Amino acid sequence: MIILIDNRMDVTDAYRASFGREGVSAATFTPADFDNWFHSTSGPDLAAVEAFILGDFDHRETITRAIKTKTEAPAIALNDSTGLESTLKLFAAGADDVIRKPVHAREIIARIGAIRRRAVPVSKGTDLGDLRVFNDGRDPEVGGVTLALPRRERRILEYLVANRNRRVSRDQIFNAVYGLFDEEVEESVVESHISKLRKKLRNVLGYDPIDTKRYLGYQIVSRAITSQAA
Repeated sequence: MIILIDNRMDVTDAYRASFGREGVSAATFTPADFDNWFHSTSGPDLAAVEAFILGDFDHRETITRAIKTKTEAPAIALNDSTGLESTLKLFAAGADDVIRKPVHAREIIARIGAIRRRAVPVSKGTDLGDLRVFNDGRDPEVGGVTLALPRRERRILEYLVANRNRRVSRDQIFNAVYGLFDEEVEESVVESHISKLRKKLRNVLGYDPIDTKRYLGYQIVSRAITSQAA
């Protein structure tokens, strides 16, 4: 989920729609509403945020500093005009990037991915048997071969692997993938995504790595392809 902050709702709504077309959920706030939400929200809710996008409004430096005290998610500022002083102030406040508008949502997504990769060693990944899952936006690998996945399915897989030692509910997966504020999408869509994901994984692994128990939720399991073939 991406958080968009600006006083101009037409701007945030336009970007929210653009991110949605790219398969990325986004929530919009005015600066005042964001301040109230941010200081009252819990750690798990913040963990679902992939990045904060700050429009051109007063006191952006203050909000940027606050973001950096509670989360490592990238904070990216969008500028309507060039201005060296304002750009330097934003970087000094902790902004991870400052971008001149207009900018396409796809470029913002790419910049978010680049920032997250710099924060995590490139080689970092989690191995479950022959399946390797990354947490920096890269597609997973099976036996060293990349398995291309749609963004939603990849995010679900990443979430399951990050919580591999426990079961997670459909609601938890929905919040992690679609965000906390998307009222236009039914939570049942998670089941459709998981069905498609497990079919693809089963085809390359030879077994179903997603264990489901009614009322208890989902959990990723591992097994080596070589042992399965034996």
